[in-house]
Amino acid sequence: MDYDVKDIKLAKEGALRIEWANQNMPVLNRIKERFKKEKPLKGLRLAACLHVTTETASLMQTLKAGGAKVFLCASNPLSTQDDAAASLVKNDKIPTFAIKGENNKTYYKHINAVIDKKPHYTMDDGADLVSTLHSERTEMLDFVKGGTEETTTGVIRLKSMARDKVLRYPIIAVNDAQTKHFFDNRYGTGQSTIDGIIRATNRLLAGSTFVVCGYGWCGRGLALRARGMGAKVVVTEVDSLAALEAVMDGFSVMPIKKAARIGDFFCTVTGNINVIRQEHFKLMKDGAMVSNSGHFNVELDLDGLNALAQKRRMIREFVEEYLMEDGRRINILGDGRLINLAAAEGHPSSVMDMSFANQALSVEYMVKMKKSLVLDVHPVPQKIDTAIANEKLAAMGTKIDRLTPEQKKYLASWDIGT
Repeated sequence: MDYDVKDIKLAKEGALRIEWANQNMPVLNRIKERFKKEKPLKGLRLAACLHVTTETASLMQTLKAGGAKVFLCASNPLSTQDDAAASLVKNDKIPTFAIKGENNKTYYKHINAVIDKKPHYTMDDGADLVSTLHSERTEMLDFVKGGTEETTTGVIRLKSMARDKVLRYPIIAVNDAQTKHFFDNRYGTGQSTIDGIIRATNRLLAGSTFVVCGYGWCGRGLALRARGMGAKVVVTEVDSLAALEAVMDGFSVMPIKKAARIGDFFCTVTGNINVIRQEHFKLMKDGAMVSNSGHFNVELDLDGLNALAQKRRMIREFVEEYLMEDGRRINILGDGRLINLAAAEGHPSSVMDMSFANQALSVEYMVKMKKSLVLDVHPVPQKIDTAIANEKLAAMGTKIDRLTPEQKKYLASWDIGT
């Protein structure tokens, strides 16, 4: 079997950690059991470019149970859990191409390795797989019938491709499902980002000033968790409505130029480029901790920082210290990449349960609807979103009320007044 992982001997450890993640993914496990019986993906080749974690391994097992031939590569050079990758290869016979810390050349070599398998469907996290197909491997596009996208950054890129009329196959924006971004982005990113920052630095958040750049769903979750750890939270934004919401939620809101002077911790979660730039690094206090939890490290102007620095060194794992001419030290965490995956383990499995349930059911939906989906970026059908929410509540032992016939009639009428 064709694969490229760090060390196949890590498979035993990886299998145990995958089992541990599976214990808290009841919705995906129910889908897996149904897929085993029905085989809705039988005979299909599926190329996935995702963070190679224990939770992703559970998704790959589910897709394989559904009859698909699955090929997996990493969607970020630092997000791979090497033991999970090894276990997928050895125990599940799923060709996996991912090594934590791989360089840019190897990263794209791995993406091309899954493209070489002539996939019928793609599963992306950040749209690097889709963009490579459309720019460098166009000869493979004739095989592809559809795809899914996991994250905000990827959805933005794909909608741009659709708008420019260059997208060659339909995509379902899994990120936009309510059971994904309400929970994965808010609670998952909130907790796992704090986890990554603390693991990387071992510094106390209580009493510090924590600057959150961006108040989307990820920013909301991060600000909430940082405040819960005792930090004074500052939010920076370019969107007036998001900024207003942050103010109403009780956070200080100011431009990044002002926040740069007072922050102890910084974390970007915007999906945009050069959010913290050279002029901001010039203003930061000695010892500032700068991180990113958006998809790509382009949110930080690392070239600009490097131009300011006299010297740089790895002072501890996942912490690179940049020494300025005036003696100030600015610390970049996790090479500016996703700190929750670079220095920690990513989102908790109970959150990824819903995200990956959306992935599995969206692929099944695309297979059923392949003849009717136009070339565009499509939302996850509401029926799937609701079904996942119902399954999650059931797994949690939580029951809710149902509308009575009278209530249904009232909500559907216009002629019943006070």
